[in-house]
Amino acid sequence: MTGTLVETDVAIIGAGPVGLFAVFELGLLDLKCHLVDILDRPGGQCAELYPEKPIYDIPGWPEISAQGLIEKLMEQIAPFNPEFHFGEMVSELERTEDGGFLLRTDAATTIKAKAVVVAAGGGSFQPKRPPIPGIEAYEGSSVFYAVRRMEDYRDHDLLIVGGGDSALDWTLNLHPIAKSVTLVHRRPEFRAAPDSVNKMFALQEKHELTFQQGQVTALKGGDGSLEAAVLKTPDGEIEVSCTRMLPFFGLTMKLGPVAEWGLNLHENLIPVDTEKFQSSEPGIFAIGDINTYPGKLKLILSGFHEAALMAQAAKHYIAPDERVVFQYTTSSSKLQKKLGVI
Repeated sequence: MTGTLVETDVAIIGAGPVGLFAVFELGLLDLKCHLVDILDRPGGQCAELYPEKPIYDIPGWPEISAQGLIEKLMEQIAPFNPEFHFGEMVSELERTEDGGFLLRTDAATTIKAKAVVVAAGGGSFQPKRPPIPGIEAYEGSSVFYAVRRMEDYRDHDLLIVGGGDSALDWTLNLHPIAKSVTLVHRRPEFRAAPDSVNKMFALQEKHELTFQQGQVTALKGGDGSLEAAVLKTPDGEIEVSCTRMLPFFGLTMKLGPVAEWGLNLHENLIPVDTEKFQSSEPGIFAIGDINTYPGKLKLILSGFHEAALMAQAAKHYIAPDERVVFQYTTSSSKLQKKLGVI
């Protein structure tokens, strides 16, 4: 395989919302970015797991879909012309004699960068498969672990399994378009937001959906086409008709090659300071869900804040002798020219 060598100021590992916003903050400081992501498009978990799910805690947006947020971020960083390496995973990272870094991907791309930002969320992730015999035969045709397009579930008999936020959220979001929705959880208590649980029970009282306590023990239907599920309930075994099943048993996070880069780790997270958001290795920064520090909140909002402070520190690391004057985009004509608004 013939390799490709590219050079940049900052290599960002992860193209989720926090990695994308880092491009903006770094771009304001004249730092060029390359981003590497194992997925085939920007957005990270937002795009992969719940693109149409509404988000309510982004400042200035009372409600915005996960995909809508990614599209706005892509629009915001367009003036800085970031370069993306999708479908690639950074497999090697080494420090060069000049204090920079060489990153090599599993697609034979080599990136020479002056600083590295790890914005990889929880690492690579995969949904947990429920212990149901033969479920593999239905995966991708009748059983799905993420909702990419709500329209794909219109007029279907849905069986949603789980007791967390994802299960409750999709029960509420899909019930208006589905032919029927049955939510299954092994107990009547949930790990989801109380408001969502209350809304679900209210819909059940109006006979708009069904909640069934129990566990799925078997699936029925040929050639990957789901027809029914067998449930073990407190009252005995029952059969529920369904044409689509959405199991939400959580995700298994794998840190992957990041764990082999010589960084100090704590429970598969990268400890950082709250001034620079730098790891134990100078020049390697960590922002978003991949990092940890006292008081850490795993919010997109927190990641945006971390990206802003990280960018200042990365600029100082890359150009220690350059005096950086802090400027506001609202009043700086220099920044406004970079953004193309004047």
